[in-house]
Amino acid sequence: MNEGQISIILKTLPKSPGVYRFYDKDDNILYVGKAKNLKSRVSSYFRTQHNSARLRIMVKKIERIETIVTNTELEALLLENNMIKNLKPRYNMQLKDDKSYPFIAITDEPFPRIFLTRNRHIHNAEYYGPYASVRTAKSLLELMHKIFPLRTCKLNLSEKKIKNGNYKVCLEYHLKKCKGPCVGLINEIEYDHYINLARDIIKGKTKIVENFLYDKMQKEAENLNFEEAHQWKIKWEKLKSYSSRSIIVTTQENNLDAINLIENDNEAYISAIRVQNGSIVNSIIFHIEKKLNETSEELLLYAIGELYDQWDGLQPELIVPFPISFPIDNVHITVPKIGYKADLLKFCLRNAQERKTENDKRRAITDSNKYINQLLEKVKSDLHLPTLPKRIECFDNSNIQGTYPVSSCVVFIDGKPAKSEYRIFNVKTVKGINDFATMHEVVYRRYKRQTEENKPLPDLIIIDGGKGQLHSAYDALEKLGLENIPIIGIAKKLEEIYKPHDPIPLNIDKKSPTLKLIQRARDEAHRFGITHHRRLRSKDTIKTQLVDIKGIGPKTATKLLEHFGSVENIKKAKDEEIETLIGKAKLKILREALQDKD
Repeated sequence: MNEGQISIILKTLPKSPGVYRFYDKDDNILYVGKAKNLKSRVSSYFRTQHNSARLRIMVKKIERIETIVTNTELEALLLENNMIKNLKPRYNMQLKDDKSYPFIAITDEPFPRIFLTRNRHIHNAEYYGPYASVRTAKSLLELMHKIFPLRTCKLNLSEKKIKNGNYKVCLEYHLKKCKGPCVGLINEIEYDHYINLARDIIKGKTKIVENFLYDKMQKEAENLNFEEAHQWKIKWEKLKSYSSRSIIVTTQENNLDAINLIENDNEAYISAIRVQNGSIVNSIIFHIEKKLNETSEELLLYAIGELYDQWDGLQPELIVPFPISFPIDNVHITVPKIGYKADLLKFCLRNAQERKTENDKRRAITDSNKYINQLLEKVKSDLHLPTLPKRIECFDNSNIQGTYPVSSCVVFIDGKPAKSEYRIFNVKTVKGINDFATMHEVVYRRYKRQTEENKPLPDLIIIDGGKGQLHSAYDALEKLGLENIPIIGIAKKLEEIYKPHDPIPLNIDKKSPTLKLIQRARDEAHRFGITHHRRLRSKDTIKTQLVDIKGIGPKTATKLLEHFGSVENIKKAKDEEIETLIGKAKLKILREALQDKD
């Protein structure tokens, strides 16, 4: 479409709320969007220099524009949501969940049925949900069938067929799980009352049903029908037990929805919960794939549209993590800072984070190459690196009160430990405790040898320590002419990441996979160094106290220490126990030598 045609279309667009659609030259739909003012919103695509490359490409492809005017912004939001799901435009964000969530259905027929379904295909049926957990929906359904004698069959229970005696009672009737509506043993008024009470349970109004069951129990007891009273008591206790397991968020009988999200450059996880009568009665999590660098508000509004569709509207109050410039009819929008409503947002955030963690782990198993590339791209972006950090080397110093000083170097290739390339450096030139000098020595020795032997150099070096150790390591690289290798330090106390000559730490999210990878490499270097350090001390203990004894060799010394744990324990051990281990002759040598050392 040329600029002249676009200009004409933009001039004729209405200033009303509505939905717009972009098509390419082959009449394929590119994008569906909503707007408070169609003229202003659509014009902005052609008047603004966009930062997103994908958005610039999309705008170049636009050949046709269609709009639909709506009465309100909410209507535009809902229409946009339906069109995205039905048309699946290339540049719209999409829900990534590959499963359909379960609903509880109540049919619209004589003696209605209540059952679990994943498809809302029955005409005029009521649907409640969706439920994020099948287990939750099943337990709720089982509870209702245990409390109320509702039928489970699919018979057509028209008045005519019941009067004609077309049916006979089944096993459910004999088990007292059904009242036998198929043969006219319960009328529709009484049955519908049970359905209404079951509906109250689904909606979280369990107090109403508890009171009904308690009154029934009391009435039967007053009439001396103790067996019947006991049956109503069992049902009342079942419901009380179920109610106590619901998550109570407030003693106030509030009805509200809460929604929160976490996101990165490529995707978002949005968690929503529904609270009725102070209890959480439903929850759902949306996984959305970003397409055009959508804002947090756009993501939230998209999810709100989904909720409106899946939960058949919203509660009177909606809790959100930040203000949204979008009015929703008959819904009060709240951004709480403290109190139980703020706690609800934290609850949503935690659930979104858990779902993201699950999906990340699943991706790491099923598509490890893609996951590793995404991880390394994230590290590259967060640390502002020139290339992907496919090879990472991390250094850590280890000594105890200046004794046995060693430094460890661990290597990660494609985000995973390459243990065959781990190295230990026994410190040669530094006396006493001097972490700065030690770090300078081992980094210099490491990369001098790597360059001399033409071995691979790292894409990123990590130093376990603050600015002092980092600058010492950087000085060593400068001496070797390798100052272009990216190097960072991780300070122990606050887990802050520093670069050379920059006094301000990098701003990296504490939950970022970048920080987690850095911490993992640091911890591995520490573990490797400590393990070697312990081995040195163990060998030294054997050498100085046992191997110096003439007639007690390294094998005998090791056997003794492995069995008794220390020289002190050997001194305290009985002769018989030592003799069994090393023999009578060596026992005598050992006892005489240890006595001389005392």
